Amino acid sequence: MSVLVNSIVMLGMLVVVPAGLRLTGAAELDRIRRLWPLFAVPGAVSLWLPRGTAATALAVCYALGTVLLAMHAPYRLLRSPSRSAAPAEMALLTALVAPSVAALALVAERSGHPLFGFGLGILALTVPHFHFAGFAAALVAGLVCRVSGSGAGRFAALSVPLGTLLVLIGYFIGDWAELAGAAVLTAGMWTVAVLTWWSVRTGQRDRVTRTLLAVSSAVLAVTMVLALSWALGEATGIPHPSLAWMAATHGLGNALGFALCSVLAWQRLHDRTDPVESRTA
Repeated sequence: MSVLVNSIVMLGMLVVVPAGLRLTGAAELDRIRRLWPLFAVPGAVSLWLPRGTAATALAVCYALGTVLLAMHAPYRLLRSPSRSAAPAEMALLTALVAPSVAALALVAERSGHPLFGFGLGILALTVPHFHFAGFAAALVAGLVCRVSGSGAGRFAALSVPLGTLLVLIGYFIGDWAELAGAAVLTAGMWTVAVLTWWSVRTGQRDRVTRTLLAVSSAVLAVTMVLALSWALGEATGIPHPSLAWMAATHGLGNALGFALCSVLAWQRLHDRTDPVESRTA
């Protein structure tokens, strides 16, 4: 993995995921959130080691943590089946499962073995994708849906998980399916950006929070254009950005401009109010 991709993945592992878990307000996630460094730190270390046994073992440690997190999804479904169909809940369930997809790709990449026919380069980029386009995007879409209470919010909370799933399926079916997933995901993320700008940001008096929300919205609007242009180019053959350029622009922008700014802003909102979960349970 490159230094840039490694740094982006570390941000997702060590900061975005544990901070995002706190934002859910779900008490059953408190234990895994407190234990998260025990899994995330070995995973982060594995990124910087040469491919081999040691790197794989540390990646497996991280994968175990993501599996424990993903197991909370069926628990929530069984505990409250009537709520499971709610758009915000579907977005949260997606966020809980997404890191395990990233961890599977990480274990395969660190071991030096292609997975399902995908080369090591694609696997390396799958790791940050499912930390940010999977976990962070779905989580924020669910939070925006709960706060806005609008049809647009419900659309965002449904389309972001659906787009993420379609992109994953597109990996196996082909470029046109991946383009369809990118289009759905882009529509959802643009909706998140608009709602964040108009519904969430405008209701805040705190200048720092408003700025963080504004940055996340603006960055998201731009980075998703890049994602859509790349998927369109892959499907049609028209000129499009390279993967290295996408990592330096789309990837870095989503990690710092969208995910980190969003988590920090929602954390400030969370600290001033009751947990979201307690208001919607």
